Formats: sequence, structure tokens, C-alpha cells
Amino acid sequence: MTKTTKADLALLAFAREAQEKAYAPYSSFRVGAAIYAGGEIYQGCNVENAAYGSTVCAERGAAMAAVLAGNTFFDSIAVVGDSEDPTVPCGACRQFLAEFNPEMRVVMGAQGEHVRVSSLDDLLPDAFVRGYLDQDESRS
Repeated sequence: MTKTTKADLALLAFAREAQEKAYAPYSSFRVGAAIYAGGEIYQGCNVENAAYGSTVCAERGAAMAAVLAGNTFFDSIAVVGDSEDPTVPCGACRQFLAEFNPEMRVVMGAQGEHVRVSSLDDLLPDAFVRGYLDQDESRS
């Protein structure tokens, strides 16, 4: 586990702000996320759907906002949910985020003051990343 910084807590505050906008009528589990990329902060919240597979997680919402603004390298992400323990990104979000920096800093918050900080590669070792898709021309 990594030490929490003032920047981590500031990013977590943006995630908490986004959490307030979450649409979670089915689970009642609101999640907010904030990504720091290119010197800017991008927020997202979970948006549930009656067809559960159509639900969008907060982390992916924030990532889409960053990409829409032209940023495809993420320095860090903060995630907070309605839980007593820090909310970790789900497996699908970990894989999704690995596309934009498999070593990014991940700040995870809870309802209270408990915060956990890690790196994405610690949360998702051996992620499937772009390098696997690069073709080695010598194999052709």
C-alpha cells in the first residue's frame, strides 16, 4: 500500500462530488470517480440500467470524459462508493483503465475517512495490454 498524499485527497474530493450525481435506482450503491490526466480532472458516476449489462461504472464514465477531451494517458484515478471499506474498481474497469496507463495511481475511498492507495498494476497484475496485439513482422 502506498502513502496517501494531499493530491490524492483532492482527487478523492472530486470523486465524492461526482458520486452525488450517481444514478443507482437498482443497487442503491452510488460510485463516483475522478481521473487526473493532462493536468485536468475528469469526473464520472455510475449509471445503472434495468438491463444490468448496460450499466456504466463511474471509472469508465470518467475515462470516456478524459478521452473525449483528448487525453489518453491517465496519471491517477480516485474512486469512492457507498461502503465502509474503500471501494475498489471492478475487474472490468481495471482492464479498461489499463489501456490508458497500467501503472496509474489508484486512490480508493469509502463513506468515512478510510483511504487506500495502490497502483493499477498491483490491482491487475499481468493485464492484457496493447503489447499483446502488436504484430512482430518477423513472425510473418
